[in-house]
Order: sequence, then structure tokens, then C-alpha cells
Amino acid sequence: MKKILNGLLIFVPVAGVAAVWHFSAIFLFCTSALAIIPLAGLLGEATESLAVSAGPRIGGLLNATFGNAAELIIAFIAVRAGELTLVAASLIGSILGNILLVLGMAILFGGLRFGTQRFNQEQAGIDASLLFLAAIAIAVPSLFNAAIEPDTARVEDLSMATSVVMLVIYVLATGYSLLVWNGEKSDRQENFREAEAAPRHWGPKTSLLVLTLSVGTLAVLSEFLVSTVEPVTKQLGFSTFFVGIIIIPIIGNVAEHVVAVEMALKNRLELTLSIALGSSLQIALFVGPLIVLLSSFLGHPFALEFNQFELIALTSASVIGAFVAMDGKSNWLEGAMLLAVYLVLSIAFFFLPAKL
Repeated sequence: MKKILNGLLIFVPVAGVAAVWHFSAIFLFCTSALAIIPLAGLLGEATESLAVSAGPRIGGLLNATFGNAAELIIAFIAVRAGELTLVAASLIGSILGNILLVLGMAILFGGLRFGTQRFNQEQAGIDASLLFLAAIAIAVPSLFNAAIEPDTARVEDLSMATSVVMLVIYVLATGYSLLVWNGEKSDRQENFREAEAAPRHWGPKTSLLVLTLSVGTLAVLSEFLVSTVEPVTKQLGFSTFFVGIIIIPIIGNVAEHVVAVEMALKNRLELTLSIALGSSLQIALFVGPLIVLLSSFLGHPFALEFNQFELIALTSASVIGAFVAMDGKSNWLEGAMLLAVYLVLSIAFFFLPAKL
């Protein structure tokens, strides 16, 4: 599967040619999306290689910072372009995709192969609690903004204050995972020990080079992708909201999704949960707040203001994801249920009007 994903790198120059020669918006959108998929994977591999070189604690901080770099880059490009609806939808969509689609597929396929699978209940319980906290932190500004508007400045102040709190919680949660838990209990530290025992993929210099090139290329491709969203949605009749909440998150997370499912098929569901729930928490408690705090410098202040459809979807995903994770075991039926929720939400989002 990794070779197949890396083969998609051929679309990097194709997208460049399409942009220079002004090919159709749909063609440029598709080629840019296909090119982003392997680049996001390379970015993740470079981060993991640097993490292994740095050791468990520094490595954990690197993963906590750059684990969702692809989504962060796309979001910043979209904010700079003023596509705030796309940004809000993609943040919620990334959380939904990790909790429902990725975890659902992993639990389904792992359960079909091994029956009941077990994992560390304590760490899963902490992540489930953080999911609820993230949902509350995202929902509160959205609900209270209705009372504050049209005072835009106070809406932005509320979002920024909330974002600071969310970032503090993320730092505390990361520190707890890396520093408080001892080596035998911490799945994340165990992951680093296993990685160190395996042949290292890249050295530090190569990892830094790949990281730099991936970030630069992703930024260019994200420009192509975001610039074509409006004409593509008009031609295909989609809403920008649907593209943001379903399509963009899948593009940025395919490589990570594949790894999560592969771990479940190896009966390593703890690693799957670490990937899926950890990524969701990073989007909610780190990427989103960081975008809020830095968006003013990009000329388009972004507030934590999500519509009712996004809040309903987020709440539903958080509840069912927490219930699945908190008992320390799973089976294929639970995976099917997670996927069913994702499919129902996707169908509902598809039928929303394009003008949303």
C-alpha cells in the first residue's frame, strides 16, 4: 500500500503543469488532491524519523507539534484566501474522519480477523474524556456568539480566549502522556521503543530535508487546491461545506488512515487508537486554536464559530467514539457502527444546499 501511495507523487509535476497551462479547475483540483496524499505521508514519515532520533520525550513533542502538519498547511492557505467556511468544515471533518471513518475501518477489519480486540483502557479513557472536553470547547463559543453578535470584536476575543485554554489543555495532556506515565504503561513511549528497535528509515539530515521539501510542496499544492474549490463546487453542484467536511480531510489523512488500519490488522489496536484519537485531539486542541490565534496576521480573522450541522456531527462522533474507547475492548460490530454514523452524516452533508 505504501508503494501505491508513493506512486501518486507523479501527480506533483502533473498538478504543476496543470496550473501553469491553466487546465480546467476540476483537473487541477483532482491532480493537486492526489499529489497531496503521498506528500502528507512523507511529511508524517519524516516527523516520525526525527522523533526516533530525538528519543521518546522530544520525539513525542515533535509528533504532538507536526502530527497534523498537512491539515495545518491547507487550513492556513485557506484562511489566507478567505475561505473560512472551508477551514471550519475541514477542522470538523478531520475530527469526524479520525473518530468515525479511520477508527471504524480499523475496528471492523481488526475485529473480523481477530474477534474481540483489547487495548489499554486507562489511556483510552483519558482520550475519550479529552474528546468530550474538545467538543465542549468548540461548541461553547459557537453557541455564545449568537448572543454576542454583531459585536465582531467580542466574538473574536471569545474565540481567542477559548483557544488559549484549549492549547493549555493540549500541552498538559501531552506532558501527562510523555512525562507522568511510566514507560510500561505509556503506549506512546512504547511506540518509540519499538521504532528504535526497527531499522531507521531516514537519518536526521535526510528527515529534515524531506520535511522541508514536503512542507514547501504542500504549500504550493494547497494553493492550487484552495483556488479551485469555488469553481469546482459551482460546476459539480457541491457545497463548499461538503468539500471541506468530507473531501479535504480524506485527502490530508489517507496515509495516516492506512497505517491505522494496518496496525489493527496486526492486532495492535492500541496503536490504532493512538493514531485516530490522538489525531482528532490534535486537530481540536492544537490545530484549530493555533489557526484562530494566527489568522489575524493572515488578514482574515477566524473565529471558533461552527454551524449547527457541524456541532451535531461533532457531538455525535464524540459520544459514540468515547463509548467505543472507554471499555478497553472492541469488536467488528462496533467498527460497523462507527462507519454507519460516518456514512449517515456524509449523506446528509451531501444533500445540504450548495449555497451553505
